[in-house]
Amino acid sequence: MSDWVWQGERGMLRSFDGSTAEANAAARALSDVVTAARFTEVADVVPGARTVLVELVPGAEPSAALMRALEADEAQRQRGAGRRHEIAVTYDGEDLAEVAASCRMRPLDVVELHSRAEYTVAFIGFQPGFPYLLGLPAELAVPRLASPRVKVPPGSVAIAGEYSGIYPDATPGGWRLIGRTDTVLFDAESTPPTTLQPGDVVR
Repeated sequence: MSDWVWQGERGMLRSFDGSTAEANAAARALSDVVTAARFTEVADVVPGARTVLVELVPGAEPSAALMRALEADEAQRQRGAGRRHEIAVTYDGEDLAEVAASCRMRPLDVVELHSRAEYTVAFIGFQPGFPYLLGLPAELAVPRLASPRVKVPPGSVAIAGEYSGIYPDATPGGWRLIGRTDTVLFDAESTPPTTLQPGDVVR
């Protein structure tokens, strides 16, 4: 178990050890606990891949209850199940053939492996609504592009390292593009604005 540390004057950062999946599950569980407690001194809670950043209200001090939550063993936490989503993907990404060659398989094999997997939203980052999805088959682990693209089309389904992801909007990006989806992942007029939330399951 890792202790929390100060990040700047108002940030309290708790990190977790273990595999990526274990650490992320613990981070999401802590994020849920702190968010549900509605601590008056907390301005924001930001879960990451292996961390949770708790930002305090300016001038506030952490309460004893908040300190206990940050210091608790992750095994003591229970996390509710996230929502399930079915996202339709057209596998025609411009990196599909290169990914297949790198993984020493046919493009169809890449499609089958990627589409059969069940993913968990580890966290939202990079741009509003961009989901970092854990659950990518190990056979499909490929590095990012050496030189990022200047513009990635919105809805692009991509992979990099141990994650899969979906670009909600057009943006520069260095992940390998294997497909696309019409599913809207971010709408500033909706509540919440992001379609996927940490802990949600995606097929």
